[in-house]
Amino acid sequence: MSQSAEHQVAGPFPGEGAPVDARTRLVLAAVEAFAAKGFHGTTTRDIAAAAGMSPAAVYVHHRSKEELLYLISRHGHESTLRLVRAAAASKEDPAERLVAVVRAFVVHHAHGHTSARIVNYELSALSPEHQRDIADLRRRIHTEIHELVQAGVDAGVFHTSNPRMTTLALLSLQIDLARWYREEGEWSPEDIAEHYCELALRMVGAR
Repeated sequence: MSQSAEHQVAGPFPGEGAPVDARTRLVLAAVEAFAAKGFHGTTTRDIAAAAGMSPAAVYVHHRSKEELLYLISRHGHESTLRLVRAAAASKEDPAERLVAVVRAFVVHHAHGHTSARIVNYELSALSPEHQRDIADLRRRIHTEIHELVQAGVDAGVFHTSNPRMTTLALLSLQIDLARWYREEGEWSPEDIAEHYCELALRMVGAR
């Protein structure tokens, strides 16, 4: 398992540390394998090999390949929700709050772009129950951003005729970053965050 795998699962994964336990090693290995082959193209043997373990070890620690995808997805969404809430709470002015949230979101997704792509584009492979859990987390993230935008409108700081649509546009812009961002690319996460903050303020009509 490469050193980058731990970095790609943004935020500390439950059980993650030194040494990383077998259960977490398999989750981190699944990030590598799903990123390389996609969920449907990955076998439990691939995951075990990436973790340096036997194929049987997967079923000792996890019920299925789908459970691994769910754990990656849940962790990614929970860590995003935490950082959005923390960033929003760090400021009082609506414009400053929006900038703080966008900056944190963008840097978080850029540093964890591999796992973010898995989280956002493999959702259909989850079981119905797990899809509902992830959908609930996504709604909570959406609500945090929407309430921030609406508060700015109510305060007369933001000027947008449709806060709900603006919220969707803001989230789409930030989430899609994981699709095209590359570590060897021209822009650093901080460069992108700075520009996205400018775009976000324009989108909400900040004055």
